[in-house]
Amino acid sequence: MKIGMIGLPQVGKKTLFELLTRHKPTEAEVASGRPIKGIAEILDARFDKLCDIYNPKKRVRARIDIELLPKLEKDSIAKGDIFKDINDLDAICHVVRSFEDDSIYHVDGSVDPKRDIDFVNAELLLHDLIFIEKRLERLDKTIKQTKQDEALKERELLGKLKAHLDGNQPLRTLEINADERKFIASYPFITRKEIFVVLNVSEAVLKDPKLQLQLKGELKAIRADVMQVSAKVEEEIMALESEAERKEFMQSVGITEPALNVMARLCLRTLNLISFFTVGPDEVRQWNVRHGSLAPEAAGVIHTDLMRGFIRAEVMKYSDLMASGTEEKVKESGKYYLKGKDYIVEDGDILTIRFNV
Repeated sequence: MKIGMIGLPQVGKKTLFELLTRHKPTEAEVASGRPIKGIAEILDARFDKLCDIYNPKKRVRARIDIELLPKLEKDSIAKGDIFKDINDLDAICHVVRSFEDDSIYHVDGSVDPKRDIDFVNAELLLHDLIFIEKRLERLDKTIKQTKQDEALKERELLGKLKAHLDGNQPLRTLEINADERKFIASYPFITRKEIFVVLNVSEAVLKDPKLQLQLKGELKAIRADVMQVSAKVEEEIMALESEAERKEFMQSVGITEPALNVMARLCLRTLNLISFFTVGPDEVRQWNVRHGSLAPEAAGVIHTDLMRGFIRAEVMKYSDLMASGTEEKVKESGKYYLKGKDYIVEDGDILTIRFNV
């Protein structure tokens, strides 16, 4: 599962990518014009508290793949290569400039987040419309020659998709059934992907959520979430050596945790992933699994043998462990559960998998 960062030039996405992944792109990577790959750790307070309880020899956070895509410019849009890169993603993070700085140019001459969001969304819609129109042309030729039932069904479906896009609505907001999904599974529809917007704001407005809330309301109709971050502030937090210094600095600017932590969790949610944990004195590890996954599927994330030989899952709820203080007290309270193959894993579950192969 991978999420890609897109945006216009000079919006701060490269800075955010470096902060999230701890990977500074080389000159060769930037010059290649290809997506730059990185891995971001999920900074989850629950993981830290579990490590405090178990004091394990090994600590492994959950991670997600993040790609930094080339900047969206008229040339890259016209060539279309950028859309091929976006099509390879599972979800999209659109970084938008919302800070004023006379020393950093804006491609359109002024800072206007809503205009920039609308422009990028329009280009993504246009990509899908052009694909449908070309596909319909080929289908019409096929139908004239053979009148295949499958081609007729596909034309009807594409007509439905086109009407939705013509209404300036992305395909992710259109309900389609399982059979319809099969028809278009291999098609490069970008607007079917989940997306969220990251407003890169100045420190001066970091505590003011007015614009974020306004855009969140406006973009709700196209199922796009919004958060705000100051890349400049996040750089300053990251540069501090000790946790005490970081906490003191965050208090001084009025934030409770780095926005990068929030951003990483939003990436998870956009990918429709939840986290579960495995714990013990040897290792505490956080894992990602799709929302709605059954216990054997979660076991398979750990190792395929665990899924193949799954017997049962022993489950503790994170909240119960925090309330009780120890695993033993959770068991004494009757809140240590045995679950079978039909158990749906919940976010924050602490699992022990019993299996036999």
